[in-house]
Amino acid sequence: MRRRLGGDSFLKITLAAAAVAILILMFALAGELINRSSLSLSTFGLSFLWGSKWDSTDNIFGALPFIFGTMYTSALALLFGLPVSIGVAVFLSEKIHNFPRIGNTIGTLVELLAAVPSVIYGFWALFVLSPFVKNYVEIPLNRYLGFIPLFAGTPFGYDFLNAGLILAIMIIPTVSAITRDVLNAVPNSQREAMYALGATNWEVIQKSVLPYARSGIFGAIILGLGRAVGETMAVTMVVGNQIKISPSLFSGGYTLASLLANEVFEASGKLFISSIIEICLVLFLLAFVINTFARFLIWRMTRGVRFRS
Repeated sequence: MRRRLGGDSFLKITLAAAAVAILILMFALAGELINRSSLSLSTFGLSFLWGSKWDSTDNIFGALPFIFGTMYTSALALLFGLPVSIGVAVFLSEKIHNFPRIGNTIGTLVELLAAVPSVIYGFWALFVLSPFVKNYVEIPLNRYLGFIPLFAGTPFGYDFLNAGLILAIMIIPTVSAITRDVLNAVPNSQREAMYALGATNWEVIQKSVLPYARSGIFGAIILGLGRAVGETMAVTMVVGNQIKISPSLFSGGYTLASLLANEVFEASGKLFISSIIEICLVLFLLAFVINTFARFLIWRMTRGVRFRS
């Protein structure tokens, strides 16, 4: 009995130490970013967040174009990726759950997309996706709808639209896997009650399953947003890397992560380096808030609920 208690205590202490170490690492990382960006923080203050000029010659730095580019490409990723992600999850959870081998095979193939390195997505987008979108989507849209600001400008293949599309592909595994788990957590009594009232399968999904799981699905969406916000290489290769704010899908832009990838090794001067590190801090806080909010929503949805067998 003493040995068992000793083993349990040792395991408990070890797991607690591991959890505390993660917290210490996170706070140490945040503290180091704040310390290294102190010069930029004291020089620009909060105006750094809405400053639109980034000029290393005049030592004027503002993060607004990069925050805009990050949120714009992430919003496009959600717009293009969510219908596919939720459709895959609904299909696997509600349509072929009685055929577990088929469902597991399809689910595994979808989740394997998350294991592909982002640089591979970037090269594929660079040589396949961007030329295709430019020739068969952007040019026709610009020709017939160019009077609309969203489709104005000159299509050149490396822009917000292509960055949003490649991000949409990259978030599909995350959103679909979590949504599938959340849908499986919906009690069967919800479905059986609807079927007893004579509802069709689509009515059960639309009026019972999806509304019941809406908090968890929203959490999955926010997690997908967190993945899109932090993506670096694939976006850097197709976003155009132009420091400007434009509503046009065909305009080149910049994101927080792509700025870091391009300039972190080229920065010179204390204020320039400090401003780059403050960009890191902004990205860190943005990703932290998004992922924390998503985890809370998923926990709220799935606590105390047994998954379908």
